[in-house]
Amino acid sequence: MELNKVLLKRRSIRKFTDEAVSDEDINEILHAAMSGPSACNRTPWEFFVVTNPETLEKLRKAARYSKIKAPLAIVVCGNLSKALPLQLAPFWIQDCSAATENILLRVTDLGLGAVWCGVHPMKTAEKNVREALSLPEKLIPLNIIHIGHPAENQEPRDQYNEKKVHFVR
Repeated sequence: MELNKVLLKRRSIRKFTDEAVSDEDINEILHAAMSGPSACNRTPWEFFVVTNPETLEKLRKAARYSKIKAPLAIVVCGNLSKALPLQLAPFWIQDCSAATENILLRVTDLGLGAVWCGVHPMKTAEKNVREALSLPEKLIPLNIIHIGHPAENQEPRDQYNEKKVHFVR
């Protein structure tokens, strides 16, 4: 699919069939994630690919808006041991957000659906995800991306708003 079509077609999908996502598609999604930019190429991301039903259930309960029933979840985490030093450390959030957007776009391109459920900076949600995945302290869960074959259809949309554009020439 052409990029401009993928950008408009990407929508939050919250209803999925029970059909599993293929290993080939998961591999494509992860390659897309890791092709994202990162500050000083530190690549401070870690991806937890979850298909285990019990763990998926724990993740559904982990965060306020993560009660999505999908056959696959990818938890995007920032690895603080790979983050930039000192006051630059929070750039891991931007790096992992870029990887997340790449995931969402590749999922759409593959004909699948996904929804990004935020975890960080909600401390209770971070704790719940950390416990569900037995994460070490150096990993901070940024989000849970639920992925699967869509059981709903969202129409493509263009959300361009010229009032939010400011030219400085």
